[in-house]
Amino acid sequence: MSVALQTFDLCKSFGGITATDHVDFTLAKGARHALIGPNGAGKTTFVNQLTGVLRPSSGRVELMGEDITTLPREARVGRGLARTFQINQLFATMTPVEMIALVISERLDRGRQLLRTLDRDKELVAETAEILARFKLDDIMDERIATLPYGKQRQIEIAAAFAAKPSVLLLDEPAAGVPEAERRELMATVAGLPEDVSVLLIEHDMDLVFRFATRITVLVNGRLLADGTPAEIANDPAVRAAYLGEHGHG
Repeated sequence: MSVALQTFDLCKSFGGITATDHVDFTLAKGARHALIGPNGAGKTTFVNQLTGVLRPSSGRVELMGEDITTLPREARVGRGLARTFQINQLFATMTPVEMIALVISERLDRGRQLLRTLDRDKELVAETAEILARFKLDDIMDERIATLPYGKQRQIEIAAAFAAKPSVLLLDEPAAGVPEAERRELMATVAGLPEDVSVLLIEHDMDLVFRFATRITVLVNGRLLADGTPAEIANDPAVRAAYLGEHGHG
């Protein structure tokens, strides 16, 4: 198995509280992987260590075989690790086309020229158009983001993360607050991303998780409780007892 992202004996403590407890985690290249666990399981703390928001107390994080444990967030993005958040991180006064073009321009180190070159840079225009079409945003590309439905804003945020050309894309509850019909469309688009983009989904909606993921990791009290296929997770007695309960999938 080729590995995109990996942690080794990862630990994070806050005073006397251990939030991440010796976690060994592997995200395969091309994976559609979900990270689940009850409230307080340590999912956000774990992901914040992956993305550089928090530095581990001990252990190691590797991206495509490179040790990134001490790298700042910006450097991780530059190396191919992109993330969305539970709350949108968008420029509300921009349009989708401007937002996507801005991310691409920054990646290509053309950010300062964006407003002057957006209509003349053929490479930028072509890539922006391709991403807008992939995420079904081309029909609203000139509307202000602040005026768009919440589901569309979530789609724009994922599209913007994808525009950074990540090898690993971390999605933190991307469908939260999105209507059911739009939720299915959103996750189908994510599942259909190119195989060279490995996706880690952090999610509470179990129906969505079991439809999307080909592999699931369960965290409980900062520890890795289980890791396996959806069928293995659904039928694991420890997972059922700790998390899924009566809502387990057969």
